Amino acid sequence: MLNWGHVDRHLRNSRSYWLTTVREDGRPHAMPVWGVWDGRALWFGTGPASIKGRNIERDPRVVMHLESGDDVVILEGTIGRTWSDEVLDTYVAKYSMPAEELGFQRAPDGMYRLEPDTVQAWLEGEFIESAVRFRFDADGHAVEDGKPTMAAAAAAGEAAT
Repeated sequence: MLNWGHVDRHLRNSRSYWLTTVREDGRPHAMPVWGVWDGRALWFGTGPASIKGRNIERDPRVVMHLESGDDVVILEGTIGRTWSDEVLDTYVAKYSMPAEELGFQRAPDGMYRLEPDTVQAWLEGEFIESAVRFRFDADGHAVEDGKPTMAAAAAAGEAAT
């Protein structure tokens, strides 16, 4: 199984993250966003009036994943809004852009922050052996929680339910 260091490294080094929200009529909405992983949460920006912003305001439960379908990391959780000058500085360094061009509104709720409840990860070519699910303890540390349902079922030769 993959270890947390592998997952954390991919979250920190990714350029784009795919955010999936749910529209008011129940249809999914997926869009890429730039972001910064701080070791416990993924920070990103979007306009509050955008489809993503309106969807999050109505229902902050989301799924976010990295670009690769071969080295998979999927985050599930609830988004909050906040601000961090430190995260803004990290954005500036990561994306090599002046802060003014990143589009954040300097306000107490100017950034979105996903602190995931669950993280699933696997390598496509080694799915059964590498698949793992993490949850977080009371101190915010990633704790291996076994295999995702589909990997556990595949390892046992059963169909996932």
